[in-house]
Amino acid sequence: MKGKFLMFTVLPLMFSCGMQNENKTEDFEYNVEKFADLQILRYRVPEFEDLTSQQKELVYYLTEAALQGRDILYDQNGKYNLKIRKILEAIYMNYSGDRSKGDFKAFEVYLKRVWFSNGIHHHYGSDKFVPDFSSDFLKKAMMELPEDKLPLAENETAEDLWNTISPIIFDPEVYPKRVNQKDGEDLILTSACNYYDGVTQQEAEDFYNKMKVAGEKEPVMYGMNSTLVKRDGKIYEDVWKSGGKYGNAIDKIIYWLEQAETVAENDKQKEVIAQLIDFYKTGDLKKFDEYSISWVKDTDSRVDFVNGFIESYGDPLGLKASWESVVNFKNVEATKRTEKISENAQWFEDNSPVDAKFKKDKVKGVSAKVINAAILGGDLYPSTAIGINLPNSNWIRSEHGSKSVTIGNITDAYNKAAHGNGMMEEFAFSNVEIDLINKYADLTDELHTDLHECLGHGSGKLLPGVDPDALKAYGSTIEEARADLFGLYYMADQKLIDLKLLDSPEAYKAQYYTYILNGLMTQLVRINPGDSIEEAHMRNRQLIAKWAYENGKKDNVIEFVKKDGKTYVKVNDYEKLRGLFGSLLAEIQRIKSEGDFDAARKMVETYAVNVDPVLHKEILERYNKLNLAPYKGFINPKYELVKDENGKITDVKVTYDEGYAEQMLRYSRDYSNL
Repeated sequence: MKGKFLMFTVLPLMFSCGMQNENKTEDFEYNVEKFADLQILRYRVPEFEDLTSQQKELVYYLTEAALQGRDILYDQNGKYNLKIRKILEAIYMNYSGDRSKGDFKAFEVYLKRVWFSNGIHHHYGSDKFVPDFSSDFLKKAMMELPEDKLPLAENETAEDLWNTISPIIFDPEVYPKRVNQKDGEDLILTSACNYYDGVTQQEAEDFYNKMKVAGEKEPVMYGMNSTLVKRDGKIYEDVWKSGGKYGNAIDKIIYWLEQAETVAENDKQKEVIAQLIDFYKTGDLKKFDEYSISWVKDTDSRVDFVNGFIESYGDPLGLKASWESVVNFKNVEATKRTEKISENAQWFEDNSPVDAKFKKDKVKGVSAKVINAAILGGDLYPSTAIGINLPNSNWIRSEHGSKSVTIGNITDAYNKAAHGNGMMEEFAFSNVEIDLINKYADLTDELHTDLHECLGHGSGKLLPGVDPDALKAYGSTIEEARADLFGLYYMADQKLIDLKLLDSPEAYKAQYYTYILNGLMTQLVRINPGDSIEEAHMRNRQLIAKWAYENGKKDNVIEFVKKDGKTYVKVNDYEKLRGLFGSLLAEIQRIKSEGDFDAARKMVETYAVNVDPVLHKEILERYNKLNLAPYKGFINPKYELVKDENGKITDVKVTYDEGYAEQMLRYSRDYSNL
C-alpha cells in the first residue's frame, strides 16, 4: 500500500476470555465446517429488527450492490480464476461418479478453498494451492461435461481450454504466488495477480512517477482503478468503470446503488451514493475523492457502507485497489466506547512519543463507531477485517478526517467460536498469563482495534513534499506497524482508566502478552515450513515483537523460556516493554513522515521476514495436535424482501440457515457478471 493509510486489523483471535466450549448461544451455531486450514463461521446481525422499514430496504439494496462485484475480485486475483472456478463448479454440480472416493473428496476441498480465497492462491499467504487430486481425474471429469457447461471462448475447444488451465492448476512453477514481496525480484513479473499486463516493475513505477506532480497538495491515488497494459510498445491504463473493464459488473452495482439512493436516510447519504455512482460511471479519480470527502462527513446516518476499489494489499506495488464491500449499521450502545476515544483524539496525538514535527497540529474529523456488519463482499468475504479506517487518501485524512469502525458482531463471532480451543493452555507461559487473558483479553483486543483504527492510522503527518508512495513495497508493513504501535503504547496509559475504558491498571498486560506471543510464535502456524513471512500484517506483528525482544535483551524485558521441553514467551517487565513500543513508534513515524525508503527496507528485512526454522517446527507440531484451523471466514446471512398483496415492500427478512457450498453456488448463479 506504500504509504497509504490501510484499514485492516486482520487478526482472527487466537485466544479468548473463556474456558468453556461455547459454540452455541441461544441455539445459534457459530461453527459451520472445517477443511484444509480453514474454518467457516456464521455471524449474527443483532438489532436488525430495530431498524425502520426504510433502513431495512436500504440495507437490502446495498447488500445486492455488495454482491454484484464478486467476479471483479476473482479476476483481479488472477487472470484465469474465473474460468477455473466455472469449470470446477460445473464438475461439482454435474459429476456422475462416486462422490465418496478420494479424488472427488480432494477435489471438493480444492473447490472450497478456491471459493474462500476468490482464486487459486491462498487468501493470506498467497501461495498457489497444491491439488490433492490427479490431473487425470480433473481432465476426465471436465471432458465429460457438455460444452455448454464450459467457459469456452469463441472457436476454443474443450481440449484447448484444458491445455490452458492444466499447467496453471498443477504446475508449481506457473504462477506460484499471487503477490510476491521478495526483495530484489521484479515484483510484477513474479506475481500472479492480474493488475498488470505486459509491463515490468520498472516500467510501472516510471509510468506512475511521471504522472505525479512534485508538491501536489491534493493528489489522486494514481493507478487505483485500472489495469496497466503494454501493447505494441505503448503503455496505457485500462480503467475499471461502466463501459470499460469490469463494466458489466459495475453496471449491476450502479443499478442497486440507484435503488438505494431512493430510500437514503437523508440528503447527505443520498449525495454520497450519487457521487459513488458518478465515479463508477466515469472512472475519474477526482470524483472518487469527492465521494470520499462526502462519505467522511456523513456521520448522522445509521446505515453505512463501503463499496469500491479500496485496499491494495493484492498489488505488490501497492497501487491497484481490490474491489470490496461491507454494509453495516451503527451499534448505538457499543459506539459509546469509540466515541470517547475519538473525542479525545487531539490529546492522544499531542501526547504520543513521536517527534513534534511529525505530529498533526490539529486532528480533524475523526469519527469512530462500533458497527454490525449486515453483508460482506469482495475482498472482505469470506475472510474479513475486524476494524476499518478510511479513506486511504493522505490529504483527505489530513484536511477532512476519517471514519473508523470496529465490527462488533464479527469480533463477537470470532470470540464465541474460539472459546475453549486450547490455544491459551498450550502456548501461554503460566497461569498468571492465563488469568490475565481470561479477565481482560476480549476487552483489550477490542480497545486495541479501536485505538489502531480510530487513532493510529489517523495520527502523524507526512513532511511537505514527501510522496505518499515513497516506501514502495514496504509501505503496507510500516503503516500497519505504526497503527499497531500507537494502540499498544496507549493501552498502558492512565488515560484509558480516566476515560473508564479500562477498570484496572493491569488490564493492558493481557494485550501486551498476547501480542508479543503472537508476533514471536503463534502466528507462525500460518507459515509453511521453510517459508519466510510475506503478508503485511504478519510482517508488522513480527517486526514489533522481534524488535522489542532484541532491543530489550539487555534488560531481559522479554525472554524465551524452556519448560517441559517446550518453548514459551515470558514478559518480565511490562513497563519497559511500553517504553520499547514508544521508541519504535517514534522511529516508525519518522520513517513514514520522511519517506525514508532505505530505513523502511532495513527495518522490515531485519525484523519482519525471516523465521527461526527450529522454533517454527516446534510450534507447528504443538499446534497440529490441537486440530484447529488457523484461518477463519464467514457465511453471509440471506436477505429477502417481504411484500404485501399489492407488491409494496413491507419488511426485509434475514435468515442464517444457508450452507457454505449452497451460498457459494447461489452467488455464482446470481452474481456472475464477468
